[in-house]
Amino acid sequence: MTMLLHQARYDLRGFLRNRQARFFTLLLPLIFMVIFVGVFGNHTVGPEHVKASTYYVPGISAMAVISASFVNLVITITSQRETGVLKRRRATPVPAWVIIGGRTLTSMGVSLVAMGVLLVLGRVAYGVTLPGATVPAVILTAVLGSATFCVIGYALSSAIGSADSAQPMVQAIMLPLYFISGVFIPNPNLPSWLQHVAKFFPVEHLADGLHHAYDPAVHGSGIVWSDLGALAAWTAVGLIVALRRFAWSPAVAAG
Repeated sequence: MTMLLHQARYDLRGFLRNRQARFFTLLLPLIFMVIFVGVFGNHTVGPEHVKASTYYVPGISAMAVISASFVNLVITITSQRETGVLKRRRATPVPAWVIIGGRTLTSMGVSLVAMGVLLVLGRVAYGVTLPGATVPAVILTAVLGSATFCVIGYALSSAIGSADSAQPMVQAIMLPLYFISGVFIPNPNLPSWLQHVAKFFPVEHLADGLHHAYDPAVHGSGIVWSDLGALAAWTAVGLIVALRRFAWSPAVAAG
């Protein structure tokens, strides 16, 4: 555990020194929040008829979690693999699970901080409130979602052959899913076939779980067990793929 926490601190320090990672994870969600509310207004949206700001805070929070846990992870570990960093770290006495676990803990921590910043902005600028009873639901959904996308990130990195192709591939995958999964626009506004496609992927379940917790009309804990179950299923599938295919050596060397 001491080694795991030390590795997490090391990875967090690396994140804080990475300007691009800081911008896309912490600042870009805030920019999206201001732009969407400014462009579309703060009128009621979605089937729950909540204010646009109340809809966008959890939706863009889902994007922040994915950015911290998936986008940055895929780009970073692909670059480290192709430059030989992962191979050298694997050769050290530090167990592989500590290296992977430390990066996952860092992603979870950054995800929660990004969500907290969005909540503060929503509260101060737009009057968005989070019911106290649903705070555990938000944390649980965010932590499980972060773990899910970390595992998927490790699995996907095995299919990326070069550091230059990592970011374009990740964006090509995630941008369409953001639009059909309720992150930027409510799902009921989409054709039914797109809604069915979105339900297959974990982005929709992460966003839906957070939206439900932020809904002022929700009573009880606000936990959507079906969404958590879907995230857990994706975690299991991603873990199987990652364990079988994840590589520590550069793709050229491995080939």
